[in-house]
Amino acid sequence: MTPSNQPQSVVQVTTRGRYAIGAVLHIALHDAVGPVPLAEISVCQNISTSYVDQIFAELRPAGVIEGIPGPGGGYRLARPAAQIRVAEILAAVEQGRAQKGYRSALEAAVWSRLMHDIEALMGRITIADLVERPGAQEWLARQYAAGGGPRRCEVCGVLFERGRAAAASATAPRD
Repeated sequence: MTPSNQPQSVVQVTTRGRYAIGAVLHIALHDAVGPVPLAEISVCQNISTSYVDQIFAELRPAGVIEGIPGPGGGYRLARPAAQIRVAEILAAVEQGRAQKGYRSALEAAVWSRLMHDIEALMGRITIADLVERPGAQEWLARQYAAGGGPRRCEVCGVLFERGRAAAASATAPRD
């Protein structure tokens, strides 16, 4: 345990991978209210809009998310959360990134097997599994309580209402 009483991680996922999983999880948690705007994900997950956009450019062709254009649009899961696995999100955003070579046959034998086991574990964990975890549900309940809305947190609610107002004014008759 580290001084902050958190277990120290031995296996590291890149920042890009963590951000991708967080963004997809955000969409899944808010799925019931419709498409989630890119700006909402950026603000709520504390990731720059351009970086979220880069990540989504890799997740869309992988069939993880889909974009909904127009007023009230945004992003939603391309498939049910129970069919989207953490491993496929990581594979989509980590593709083409160099892997470290092994220095010996022993190292290759040990690490290739270990990495295979870790990949198999991540291949069993779905976004639905993460959504149902108590920590995610507690966070969601706190955010919705703070926002006062039926299915939006305070930050999400502000952005959502701003988007609705903009859409309404765009379709309102002009004098």
